[in-house]
Parts: sequence; structure tokens; C-alpha cells
Amino acid sequence: MKRAVTPAAFRESAAQSRMSPGIVCNDFVFLTGVTGSAPDGAMPEDPETQFRAAFGKLAGTLAETGLGLDAIVEMTSYHIGLRGHFDLFDAVRVDLFSAPYPAWTAIEAGGLRRQGAIVEIRATAYAGAQQMRHNLTDR
Repeated sequence: MKRAVTPAAFRESAAQSRMSPGIVCNDFVFLTGVTGSAPDGAMPEDPETQFRAAFGKLAGTLAETGLGLDAIVEMTSYHIGLRGHFDLFDAVRVDLFSAPYPAWTAIEAGGLRRQGAIVEIRATAYAGAQQMRHNLTDR
């Protein structure tokens, strides 16, 4: 089973770019990489605002399946200027997650698609088969 997950806030941009913010496949949700742009598309200059907005987008996509950030089992974050903001990013991450923390890889990138973005986060979430089936049939 494979199904797209597209929150209302992403429908237009997902259709234009021909991508899915999330894909449910069996007991997993694969989340497309997101940046911390504001709802109007503007990129905040404040790093913490970008970090929290990016995690908020992941949470919004997961909410469509009845899951929260605690369902994330793996994530990869791509950074512009990683060493300059790593401690702040890590503090935001620790604020939003609890043990057991997701497996995580942070990568210094040469560039990101969105102008002004300093982070892009992609993730994989898991829910037990029974919970995921229940959440999907309720929608």
C-alpha cells in the first residue's frame, strides 16, 4: 500500500512541484524534506524561527496520519553553515523530541533549493500496523 499525504497548507505547492509532502507505505511515513519558510513563502532570517517552522511542517504532515513528531524514527538534516548554528539546532531538536530520540544525521550542504534557507529536514516515521490502519480509515 502506498498513499500520498498532503496537508491542506501544502496542496497547491505539492501540485505545482509534483511531489508529495509525505508517502505512507505499509507502517511507515516518508516525509519530504522541508525548510523553515513562513506560510507566505518568506524565509525568516532568524535561525531558530526557521528550525521550528521546519519541524512544524513535518508535524503538520504527520498529523494528517494521526501521528506526532514522536513517531519519527530517523531524520536527516541538511545545513548551510552547520557549525555556526549546530548548537541552536540541536537545542530545538532536543526541545521537540524525547527519548528514545530518532536516529539522526546532520550534513553540511553546499546549497538548498530555497533561497535563504539554512536547513532542510527529511524524516521517516513509524506507527504500528494497527494504529496506522486505524488512523488512515478514519480520514
